[in-house]
Parts: sequence; structure tokens; C-alpha cells
Amino acid sequence: MVSFCWNHVVLPAKTKFHDSAAISSIVPLSLRTDAGHKPEHMVIGATLTTLSFLCVSVMSALGKVAGQLTSTGVVVLFQNLICLLFIAPIALHGGCASLRTEKIGLHILRAASGTACWYALFVAITMMPLTNAILLSFSAPLWMPVIAWLVSRQKASTATWLGAAIGFVGVVLVLQPHHHRFNVGTLLALAAALLLAVALMSVRWLGATEPMPRILFYYFLLSTVMAIPIAAIQWHSVPARAWIYLLSIGFAQLFAQVLIVLAYRYASSVKLGPFIYTTIVFTALIDWVVWDHPPTLFVVLGMVLVIGGGLVAIRGKTEAPLAAIES
Repeated sequence: MVSFCWNHVVLPAKTKFHDSAAISSIVPLSLRTDAGHKPEHMVIGATLTTLSFLCVSVMSALGKVAGQLTSTGVVVLFQNLICLLFIAPIALHGGCASLRTEKIGLHILRAASGTACWYALFVAITMMPLTNAILLSFSAPLWMPVIAWLVSRQKASTATWLGAAIGFVGVVLVLQPHHHRFNVGTLLALAAALLLAVALMSVRWLGATEPMPRILFYYFLLSTVMAIPIAAIQWHSVPARAWIYLLSIGFAQLFAQVLIVLAYRYASSVKLGPFIYTTIVFTALIDWVVWDHPPTLFVVLGMVLVIGGGLVAIRGKTEAPLAAIES
């Protein structure tokens, strides 16, 4: 939603699930702030972060168009394959020994949840307005304390639960259950949010011991492998115009990765984390301009509550906040 999406997030080693909330994979990946760290420059960091999330929004819009020209499996394949081609040489620079891992199970969990998240989102955005799909998927951070409690009975702070509650009210406003018939796209967008939440948690575990090049390499390698059979089953003749969108999706994902890595060299994740929600704003503008889908009053109110709830949760715990961006 993020690598949504949107799902590529790196947490410092001591971070707990309830320390903060943010998203990225739907989305893209970030590096820890201690790698290549430069003197803090908030303006540069904020600009780079905003541009990264703009790339995520553009990638989602490209995915909506590409989904009308070819299969979703093909879209997900190229999203990951292009990034793999660029990440592999970096990861292999230290030799095969640098790729040895004792956490292959977590790498598989992350790749599976991330790939499934992006697949669900790319299908959802062909069935509903882009803004609604992205907004629902970006509710992933709101689900994280719930999942963490169900899995390990970890207690979240009052601020985290308050932020989640506010955000869930926003989700209900977007869904408008009493005014719309059931939409499979809505169910898929919510599924993408849950899958993204799982991906965020798996990256937290990986980030505690695994170096970043290895995390990136295994994610794009495994996601590409997982997408190949789906793309093969769904494969049909791809129009020439579709290739432009497929390549653009892959490079938008790659640029989002690079920009967020650079951003976290100039400012901390605590300060840049909230900029993740610019994705929702950018997506709403793109949906309005390109598809003539101006956000309704309910969507605007829902947007405000989801973003506001996320910010409350992010600021509720600043001990080791979530550094995020995005499949």
C-alpha cells in the first residue's frame, strides 16, 4: 500500500509494537537513522520524505491504470523485480556470506504479507475510488496495537488506543456502511491494511538483528518469486502501453526507497514519521484531477480522523517510534 504499502518499515531494535504507528508499503523501505547520519536538517529531511510518499501515491495511481491493461499478478511482479535488479548488486557486494540469515522464516512472513498486501490493494483500486482504497489501507498502523495484543498480549499506551479509536471512527465514515452496498474492493482494502500491519511487525523483528541490505534483498527476492506463479497463471498478451506503466511502477517504488533512505540521514524518524500521511493527501489530489473523483464530505472527515488518530498514536510513544514508507 506500502512497499502500501507502504509495508517497508524499519524499527529500531528496542521498539515495541505499541511505541508508535506509521505506514510504508503500502509501502517502501527506510534505513535506520544511524546509517550515514548527517547533521540534522529538518527542511531537507521533510522534503525528501514528502517526495518519497509522492512516489508512493504516483505508484498507486499507475497501478490503477495498469490493472486495467494487464493482470494484478504482472503488476506486482514488475513492482518487485525492478527493485530486486537494483538491490541485488548492493546486497551481494559483501559476498554470499553477507546474505546468510537465521531468520528466513521472518523474511518469508514479511515477503508473503507484503506481497499479499500489494496484491489486495492493486485489485481494490480497480474496484473503488483510489482515495478510499489508499485511506483504508493506510489504517494499518491503527490495527497494529490490536494485533500485538492478540498475538502477545502486549499492552499499548492510552494514547495509542485513543489514536486507534479516533482512526477507526474515520474508517467507518469512509466505509459508510448504511449508504453503500457491499463492495469487494472495500474488503480487499481492509485486508491490505491488516496484511500491512503484519508486515510492519515482521520488519520490527528483522530490524533488530538483520542488516538493511539483507532485509531489502530477501524481501524483493522472495516477493518476486512469490509473484512469478501468480503472474504466469494470469498472464495474457500485454499491450505496449502497459509496459510503460509496469516499468514506471517499478521505478516509482525504487525512487521512493532511495528518497526515504536519504531523508532519514537528515532527520529522525520521530520528526519525519507523521509525513507518511501526505500519501493520503497526494492520492486524493491525483484521484480528483485524473479520475474526477472529488472526495466526499464523509471521506474528508474520515481522512482527518485517520490522520489525526495516527498522529496521536505516533506521538503517544516516542521512546523508539516507527520509521516508515512501501509493495
